[in-house]
Amino acid sequence: MMPDLFEPLSELYASMDRAWDRVALQYGFRCTGCEDNCCRSFFFHHTHIEREFFLYGFSLLDEHVQKTILQAARDYCEHTFAESTGEKSLKIMCPANMDGKCLVYEFRPMICRLHGIPHELHMPGKGIIRGEGCHAGRFDGKPYHKFDRTSFYRQMAELEARFRKIHDLQGRIRQTIAQMLTEPGRAVV
Repeated sequence: MMPDLFEPLSELYASMDRAWDRVALQYGFRCTGCEDNCCRSFFFHHTHIEREFFLYGFSLLDEHVQKTILQAARDYCEHTFAESTGEKSLKIMCPANMDGKCLVYEFRPMICRLHGIPHELHMPGKGIIRGEGCHAGRFDGKPYHKFDRTSFYRQMAELEARFRKIHDLQGRIRQTIAQMLTEPGRAVV
């Protein structure tokens, strides 16, 4: 059974998924078989609540699967360090993805859920920021189907503020999935 503190986040994720599915359907977009897979993109995640929810989902996996993912996470971190010295590319698979499948799909963070389709975000003092979706040019010539992420970000900020207050957590985080799995200071539940 999922801890009660994650229920609001789970509900927000379900709302994101429904909105994304609805707009992706309007584009006829399916997220499969992609060479530039977003699971190979270098993303930082910024909320404690999402990290803890992801780690909760990870804790539910079989011990052997956890060990495999942890080794992949360590390899990922070594790879990204090498990239910072110019030795390798950051286009490596997320450690939670095995054989093209996310093993913690139900618990994946917000950016993993919202990535891929053209979108907009209304930023105070900055106006509307638009994203073209994955694969530059993939959506060229198609009419824009509104996918406004603003309310999702606002709701996430509210959930994060409550979570940080309840658990007396200071500041934001800036971690990849691999860092969430390998760096100390995890698991408040």
